[in-house]
Amino acid sequence: MSKPQCAIVTGASSGIGAATVRALVASGVEVIACARRMDRLEELAQENSAITAHHLDITDQKSVDQLVDDCRDRDVNILINCAGGAFDFVSVLDSNPEIWRKTYELNVVGTVRMVKAIAPMMQANSQGHIVIISSTAGHVAYENGGSYVAAKHAETSLARTLRLELNGLPIRITEIAPGLVKTDEFSTVRFEGDSQRAAKVYEGIESPLTAEDVAEAIRWSVMLPEHFNVDSMVIRPIAQAANHKIHRTT
Repeated sequence: MSKPQCAIVTGASSGIGAATVRALVASGVEVIACARRMDRLEELAQENSAITAHHLDITDQKSVDQLVDDCRDRDVNILINCAGGAFDFVSVLDSNPEIWRKTYELNVVGTVRMVKAIAPMMQANSQGHIVIISSTAGHVAYENGGSYVAAKHAETSLARTLRLELNGLPIRITEIAPGLVKTDEFSTVRFEGDSQRAAKVYEGIESPLTAEDVAEAIRWSVMLPEHFNVDSMVIRPIAQAANHKIHRTT
């Protein structure tokens, strides 16, 4: 690209977000690593001088506004929306509507806040790339995943809508939709800290995707020539043929 690259990565304190920060920095991108857990961000920032740690809660508009104010002297041309998560695994009839609200607020409304905040910078700089990390859950529903599936379907639709509405502007829109990814926190959070239940998600799968695998897909998509847009990329471990079809050795 003609201008120096500067990326904002949300959810950067762990998992896919942290791995993405490292992958982008290794490719010469300056990164503003954003999350709520500043201790983890500061530890990450110590790895490379190209990383700036910044507190951010995407569910709080004031926090997002503060990020914009603090980045006015930076030519931000990449936004990676990694912040998100699942908070239950129950049927719709057994679910708590407040969990649905929490899931939607974090995954969908938070991403909308970030897009509204950062896209004007990209318009002003005549260059930008917005990446939304959705999920294969955003393409196909599955039992007991109602709140997360609904939120990820909304994120997929958000990416598609943005691509239409920003058509003609120099802003690329990419959706990365991972399948089964083994990270330190995702399933543990979903199962309310039950590590044994979380471990069963990956039981018998020889090589699930890792955070670094997803980060590489993100890195590759943003490093392509400016005329080349990856609309949507579905990535899965080879053991997973579909959300409901997984080969397990045990």
